[in-house]
Amino acid sequence: MMNLEALKTGIWTAITVYGGRVLLALLVFIIGRMVISWLTQLVKRQMLAREMDATVQPFVASLVSVGLTIMLMLSCAGILGVETTSFVAVLASAGLAIGLALQGSLANFAGGVLMLIFKPFRVGDLIVSQGFTGVVEAIQIFNTVLVTPDNKTIFLPNGPLSTNPLTNITAKGEIRVDMTFAAGSQNKIDDVLASVRQAVTANPYALKDRAPDILVNKLTDNAVVLDVRVWTRSQNFWDTYYNTQEQIKRQFEKDNIKGPRFGLELGDLSAGGTASFRI
Repeated sequence: MMNLEALKTGIWTAITVYGGRVLLALLVFIIGRMVISWLTQLVKRQMLAREMDATVQPFVASLVSVGLTIMLMLSCAGILGVETTSFVAVLASAGLAIGLALQGSLANFAGGVLMLIFKPFRVGDLIVSQGFTGVVEAIQIFNTVLVTPDNKTIFLPNGPLSTNPLTNITAKGEIRVDMTFAAGSQNKIDDVLASVRQAVTANPYALKDRAPDILVNKLTDNAVVLDVRVWTRSQNFWDTYYNTQEQIKRQFEKDNIKGPRFGLELGDLSAGGTASFRI
């Protein structure tokens, strides 16, 4: 009889001492799960609104949900009086070990997420980065896939791609093709300018609503060096460049425009031109 009374007393004591904690922990857990569900849905809606890649959305949503759930469980354990310091230390140590082991992969993953959120480029854009020029074929979790003009496939890690300078040639829709040409100094300057202007006008890829620039860059004893700047659609960059070269050559022959009489010391520049990307 005494043992039963002691048992009842012990149970009542446990209920009075720990019952409130258990109810509070249960209440916190239920409310916490509702808040986590709401936050996860909010993250999903934001990713949809920003048109983030569909393959990344479930991973990011799961990462948010799992992280918040771990924090909730630790909070509930603390309410129940469980010492959570050791658990936090173990989780921190495990996280540090995993982070060091996957440092490069995590950097690439973070870079991919940042690019999908801020969208410095999209699939189909022509970009220049880390010495490579190509059309973006896919933005994956760890890599971005480029296809070069000569149909080579380049895999660029997202980590360096998100932190290094990048040129998006397609972004503005229009681009200026800068070229440099040389004609002999024995030609009349007006004839040279008129010939180049006629050649540029004949280029079917040049924009008609944006006048080209034809500027005298340099005068030497035997040559007139011209800067020719033609506006075109971004996707027509190379067509514009090569067509302008051909048209100027044909027009020079037609108008009897002579080339430099002696070697022209302009680095790699010859009777043709050089081009650079300008947005």
